[in-house]
Amino acid sequence: MMGQCIYCGKAAGFLKKTHKECKQRHEQGKFEVISLVGKIGAEGGDLHRLENSIEHVASTSFIDKDTLDSLVASGWERAVDIAFDNGLLSEEEESALSELKEHFSLPQQILDRNGAYSKLVKGAVLRDIMDGNLPERMKIDGGLPFNLQKSEKVVWVFQGVKYYEEKTRTRYVGGSQGVSVRIARGLYYRTGVFKGERVQTSETVHADTGLLGVTNKHIYFAGPSKRFRIAYNKIVTFEPFSDGIGVQRDAQTAKPQSFQTGDGWFTYNLITNLAQM
Repeated sequence: MMGQCIYCGKAAGFLKKTHKECKQRHEQGKFEVISLVGKIGAEGGDLHRLENSIEHVASTSFIDKDTLDSLVASGWERAVDIAFDNGLLSEEEESALSELKEHFSLPQQILDRNGAYSKLVKGAVLRDIMDGNLPERMKIDGGLPFNLQKSEKVVWVFQGVKYYEEKTRTRYVGGSQGVSVRIARGLYYRTGVFKGERVQTSETVHADTGLLGVTNKHIYFAGPSKRFRIAYNKIVTFEPFSDGIGVQRDAQTAKPQSFQTGDGWFTYNLITNLAQM
């Protein structure tokens, strides 16, 4: 049975669905589209010229419109990665990415399929803070379970955050059963009955899961069983984790607390920079 090439539509040979050359051209075309969009998205440039270039690549590489739209979105994601190569997002890079998004009518939902759009917003938030400005980029639907103070503003809210506390466990080692010594009829005094040496160990336990609110003055946590806030000036140390942050309050009885947000880079930089404002 003679098959047809899924790319060019011509005869491909017995039981074959593609020509090797067509498949190679198709894959190369996809790579070119992503590269072209990524470069212009990060550096800026003539978007109409870019549109003509990628349409030409698509027409010569057997790329249909739906696939092209998806490739443009992938190119935008690539542009975000390029913009963050130096760790910071400049205003020019943010502007170029925004213009690219608007020009191609790229939906936010598609751009955030792998977290790229959220990364862009987070980068802009950190830049605002480092420039001494309080960000107002997060839109909050509904109320929050935080009792904010006057002139306090919410900068970011993390959802589904796992909260961990350090707990101290006590156990005894080296205990003895002792021996019984009769001191009167029917009465025995048992010597050496003790539990041994007391040993204390610390372990981190999952205490609750809830919302972590970050404002210009405090860290707030609200879960089913734990609700509290921590003022920045009461925190003596911050500990970065790959998926969150740990804090140590300035109190003799305070124990380490940690929050698993899923994005340690953003959480640590957000909170430590706000604490210095």
